[in-house]
Amino acid sequence: MTSIGTAPGPSVPPAVNQNIEAIEAYYAREEQRVRPAQRVLERLSAALGRPWFLITILAFVSCWVVWNLVARRIGLQPFDPPPFAALEGIVSLIALLVTSILLTGQNRLAQLERRREQLELQVNILTEQKTTKLVRLIEELRHDLPMVRDRHDPDAASLQQPTDTTSILSALEQRRSPDTAD
Repeated sequence: MTSIGTAPGPSVPPAVNQNIEAIEAYYAREEQRVRPAQRVLERLSAALGRPWFLITILAFVSCWVVWNLVARRIGLQPFDPPPFAALEGIVSLIALLVTSILLTGQNRLAQLERRREQLELQVNILTEQKTTKLVRLIEELRHDLPMVRDRHDPDAASLQQPTDTTSILSALEQRRSPDTAD
């Protein structure tokens, strides 16, 4: 993995580089936690998502069907005559294995995504708290500066109040329609 923070390109502020490095370190730690069996499954999953896999399956099934249909005509015994019960079993087994491999990889990625969503939520809440504090400080400064006319600003007054995440969650739950419920 190449480091984005050290790549040549436009100069960015140090805080941005720190954030990029923190994100890279997080993903590097997550990669270190992946067990060898999981790595093998994820490599398989990546291979299964490529066009050659589909082409291989289609070619295999086509050859199987053609051979078993043509075998009698050329004087050979078909090993899986129509309705191709053996082929059906093989394809079902492959489908089961592919599904299991893909779901295993998706589960790990879903866990990683949930942790990232939790981080984003925490950062958003912290940002809201900092913004509220800044609005309060600016309003204090506005009241204290003699050259600024003191006036009531209802928007600034409401923005000085901290956001109650519990009440927002309750309001969202109340507005949730029954067809989107879990």
